[in-house]
Amino acid sequence: MTQFIISKLGPRYVEPPVLDLKAAFEESVSETPLIFVLSPGVDPAQSLITLSETMKMSQRMYSLSLGQGQAPVATKLIMKGIIDGHWVFLANCHLSLSWMPTLDKMIATMKSLKMHRKFRLWLSSSPHPEFPISILQTSIKMTTEPPRGIKANMKRLYNNVNEVNMDLCNDPIKYKKLLFALCFFHTILLERKKFLQLGWNVTYSFNDSDFEVSEILLLLYLNEYEETPWGALKYLIAGVNYGGHVTDDWDRRLLMTYIGQFYCEQTLLTRKFRLSPLMNYFIPDDGDIQSYLDQIQMFPNFDKPEAFGQHSNADIASLIGETQMLFDTLLSMQAQSTFSSTTDNAETKVSDLAKEILISTPDEINYDQTAKLIGIVRTPLEVVLLQEIHRYNNLLNKMRSHLLDLRRGIQGLVVMSTDLEDIYLSVLEGRVPLQWLKAYPSLKPLAAWTRDLIQRVLHFSTWAKTLRPPTLFWLAAYTFPTGFVTAVLQTSARLTKTPIDELSWEFYVFVEEDAAAARILREGGGVYIRNLYLEGAGWLRKNQCLQDPLPMELICPLPVIHFKPVENLKKRSRGIYLCPAYYYPIRSGAFVLAIDLKSGNEKVDYWIKRGTAVLLSLAT
Repeated sequence: MTQFIISKLGPRYVEPPVLDLKAAFEESVSETPLIFVLSPGVDPAQSLITLSETMKMSQRMYSLSLGQGQAPVATKLIMKGIIDGHWVFLANCHLSLSWMPTLDKMIATMKSLKMHRKFRLWLSSSPHPEFPISILQTSIKMTTEPPRGIKANMKRLYNNVNEVNMDLCNDPIKYKKLLFALCFFHTILLERKKFLQLGWNVTYSFNDSDFEVSEILLLLYLNEYEETPWGALKYLIAGVNYGGHVTDDWDRRLLMTYIGQFYCEQTLLTRKFRLSPLMNYFIPDDGDIQSYLDQIQMFPNFDKPEAFGQHSNADIASLIGETQMLFDTLLSMQAQSTFSSTTDNAETKVSDLAKEILISTPDEINYDQTAKLIGIVRTPLEVVLLQEIHRYNNLLNKMRSHLLDLRRGIQGLVVMSTDLEDIYLSVLEGRVPLQWLKAYPSLKPLAAWTRDLIQRVLHFSTWAKTLRPPTLFWLAAYTFPTGFVTAVLQTSARLTKTPIDELSWEFYVFVEEDAAAARILREGGGVYIRNLYLEGAGWLRKNQCLQDPLPMELICPLPVIHFKPVENLKKRSRGIYLCPAYYYPIRSGAFVLAIDLKSGNEKVDYWIKRGTAVLLSLAT
């Protein structure tokens, strides 16, 4: 793609230009706001402070981070700035969207006011659909992205490192080593997002301010304590400073794993301490800034996944994700052209597909009959069964109604509403309509999703007719799997007369194939779960432990797992990887429970950096 753009449009479209704030400032006048459109990993505040010093405006520059209750302060700053000729910098406008229309009016009236010629209004905001377009239209817009790759990011950080701190530190050698490790830590956090779900569950906007604060903390604590305060440094840098962005517990675990690897006694004691499994990345010997930049120059131009502690398969997953995003964007741009000369063919195709889906859609499960068979006294699992039947019946009913209306709409018998047009486009492009995805999330294309739905309904209809729970439960079939897991704990709590909050899980992964596992029932209650998948690792069936996946093995099926409720006893944690299980490949907000898996020949940290997780359902 890069080569295509270079050959068709020219190389300047693939080389991000350096942001020249001075040039933007010289183009501006006092009536025109200047807005930074923020991108992850970039904070323009420091660049703006540097420019204000260059322009001798540092004493007359006022910064304010917008948020709740800051609107009156911002208004006063702007009014005072207009009269006295100050610079006003309002950061994070996206956090105060309700005040943006007011700001829009103020900017509109600025043109009619007599303003001090030195006044400038600087704004920064992340892209947001509700941000007023009129502010963007009247402003000078600037944006910059961090360079891609470990080498480029490290070089950028070292060019901005405060050399004075090296002389201020009581132990410069220790400071320089830990500063290099901090730069690598910051870079890894930024670059890891390219692995998508194997990188972070949520994409975080770690930026230069986080690094600058951590740099100051490092200097202060090394000067304050003779012995390196590892605990305090790790907690303040990773737990508080960078951790302040992190909203997901499993991402926090990863953050603490990285800082634990880089900030330990071995970092100082080992010459050329390795920062990754690869030979290229290590802390160089003591020297000046230039010597460190020379070492960074030796880094590879293209990063291997191993630099992050990832498997080479992670790159494949990331490239598939990027390609999917590209195709989705191209499809969204094509949407309007479907209603062209090919409309008749498209309508016939959609009508035929709608008919096929209608024929294959399973019948609704008889809820009333099942409820009557169960009776008034219901076990927790029977309550879950009835809830699932109710949800699936609603989905099947909605699907049938939508598909019939769609066929009538194509024939001109009913008006095509906005919803029907969306369904029409989705069926034409082979996507699942959003209206149907409200029952349970899925990334499957329409054909695979329809086949999957038939299997899900069958799972519950068999159980509803016989009232005998399945021998092997299919956890992905549940629209609310957490409810099912809780019901199993409730069942065990009632049998053993143990409070539910004193129960936890014990997991046994079968060696046998699924068919054989169904015939082998272990003692002690619980449930047997089939069709689980490992992402970011392989499974060694013979030793019942994690192993490296084979090349191109992005997903590894797991054998049947026995979920057995046990009393909260002190669990064996050594050699056990607490593996998060997610409903589907997009992990944010899809966590179900954590499963104990043996970590095999590798330490637990190894699998944490791999982003190893269990998935209940896949994208295909």
